[in-house]
Amino acid sequence: MSQREIDLSVIVPAYNEAERIGKTLTRLHDYLAHSGLSWEILVVLDGSTDRTRDIVEQQAKAIPALKIIDRAVNRGKGFTVKEGIVAARGQMRLFTDADNSTDIAHFDKMKPLFEQGFDVVIASRNDLDVDGAEQAVSQAWYKRAIGRLGNRIVQRLAVPGIWDTQCGFKAFRAEAAERIFSRVTIERWGFDIEVLALARALDLRIGIIPARWINDERSHVRATDYFNVLADTFRVRRNLMTGKYAL
Repeated sequence: MSQREIDLSVIVPAYNEAERIGKTLTRLHDYLAHSGLSWEILVVLDGSTDRTRDIVEQQAKAIPALKIIDRAVNRGKGFTVKEGIVAARGQMRLFTDADNSTDIAHFDKMKPLFEQGFDVVIASRNDLDVDGAEQAVSQAWYKRAIGRLGNRIVQRLAVPGIWDTQCGFKAFRAEAAERIFSRVTIERWGFDIEVLALARALDLRIGIIPARWINDERSHVRATDYFNVLADTFRVRRNLMTGKYAL
């Protein structure tokens, strides 16, 4: 099998995930081992200061297709996902959160859309995007309120027509991933918006599947991060208007 013949790469960005990542990697392995696909898991460590690396290394002993990309300095989720996407070998490349809030079995819904010719397939927690989407365990009310307000700004400035840009479960054909992530500039939470805005600007087909999302109260996302995402949205808008992305 050549370097390019793996069907699926699963990228897991991880920052101080010692409490959660072991269970998530076990679940990923259980699913992938029975998927009928050739696959790899890439865990990208974003300057973790807890026992995340130790736990991932222990899991790698039982999962030969699990690879670790280690970085001592924290750069943010966007930078970390990009690092994994670029290093991946899969013809499809999926990134998913270390808490498995959107279970890996959702990829079953993505495969038919790739077969239909979509370049990018994302999960949404908002039923305005697709029927059946839900937050089975919701975020705190203030996070939901800020998110709803922020999304209206995101739609107006960067990604019209998508109600949930931030769900951490997105997959790409290899060629689409390379075209998008070679242009990504945002290193932290706002990168999802930049990724989708670039996909639109590059005339790539975006499909959406419904997520059954389970919030974990141990999330690293703080209320203030939503305001940073809005600042990133204005940055994306400016980059699109000034031709920075060299589309």
